[in-house]
Amino acid sequence: MELDDGTADAVLLAAPGRSLLIFTSAGCASCRLARQVLPTAALPVERLYWVDAERSGGLVQRYGVFHLPALFLIGDGDFFGPVQAPLREPALVAAIQAAAAREPEEIP
Repeated sequence: MELDDGTADAVLLAAPGRSLLIFTSAGCASCRLARQVLPTAALPVERLYWVDAERSGGLVQRYGVFHLPALFLIGDGDFFGPVQAPLREPALVAAIQAAAAREPEEIP
């Protein structure tokens, strides 16, 4: 599902379970890879949310996105922070599990 500056807060706060929020852009080769790899990976999340970083500058600023793709873990309306890992399933699973173990914060 695609989110933007106008829809992200309401959707993320209402989504039960774990969600992976992914910032991408059309001109980014790694982002294109993420769009291919992530939907078919067996990740410990219930859903993927995509944000076009070029069209959602407010979210980019609030989440402190400096490189793309940028991944963040949201769980039951709480923010667990960035998920930093290569775009390979085992590394992503480990990074998501590590993020889930952090103390949750409010969504930015």
